[in-house]
Amino acid sequence: MTTQTTNFSVKPDVTAFFDPATNTISYVVKDPNSESCAVVDSVMDIDYFAGRITYEHADEIIAFIKDRGLKLEWIIETHVHADHLSAAPYIQEQLGGKIGVGENIKVVQDVFGKIFNEGTEFQRDGSQFDRLFKDGDEYEIGTMKVRAIHTPGHTPACMTHVVGDAAFVGDTLFMPDGGSARADFPGGDAGTLYDSIQKVLALPDATRLFMCHDYGPNGRDIEWETSVAAEKEHNIHVGAGKSREEFIKFRTERDAQLAVPKLIIPSLQVNMRAGEIPTDPSGRPMLKVPVNGL
Repeated sequence: MTTQTTNFSVKPDVTAFFDPATNTISYVVKDPNSESCAVVDSVMDIDYFAGRITYEHADEIIAFIKDRGLKLEWIIETHVHADHLSAAPYIQEQLGGKIGVGENIKVVQDVFGKIFNEGTEFQRDGSQFDRLFKDGDEYEIGTMKVRAIHTPGHTPACMTHVVGDAAFVGDTLFMPDGGSARADFPGGDAGTLYDSIQKVLALPDATRLFMCHDYGPNGRDIEWETSVAAEKEHNIHVGAGKSREEFIKFRTERDAQLAVPKLIIPSLQVNMRAGEIPTDPSGRPMLKVPVNGL
């Protein structure tokens, strides 16, 4: 772990790509001083009921990078998503780059390896990824230094990636009128999520925060960028000085009312493998459906 911090005067160029099927926002993050870039939280398209995988969303990102002559250095997963499938290996095959995730992917793999009854051939050491980030780790996108902050609570492997004046928070926070993500998945915890949110809110007030999801509460247009100052003042779950105890009570009661994400079964099987689709013993792509297992 390093102690060096990112340079707040650096302002990365951020381009968002919204996937309406899963309400996910993916990002291309470019170094303003070079042609280097990273992709954050990509999406692989699935027609779950037809059993069909396509790549329209990923192809849009690939075309954007190619058209501008950019060099892809990193494909970042802020966490193991339960509501969409990652296109990381598809993008890597087309453009290169290293796939990175938080080191607690190993915890997620252990838990869901058991739920999906994966055999011994499924490695639970995170080796499917090119880099496992520890809290405080740093890496580079061109000339920009990026700091990875462990922000668990939604899942054990959640990381916030801070680059210059921007932070990519995954599901740790939503837009101020959206509040926060659920904390009832295996390994999730409402109190831990509150503590992680405080880490994000301890960043400079002007830090740009980029969400992984937005659902347009109360019919407003989809948004994905806010600031630390706006979240501290206006976030409906944690803003205006709401206490840890208030948050835990609200989050626990709220989570008990939420339905399971419709893509949780394929998403977890794919995403804990860094975006690779599992196969049956004959090598055919195949997903499992555990009965009463989630």
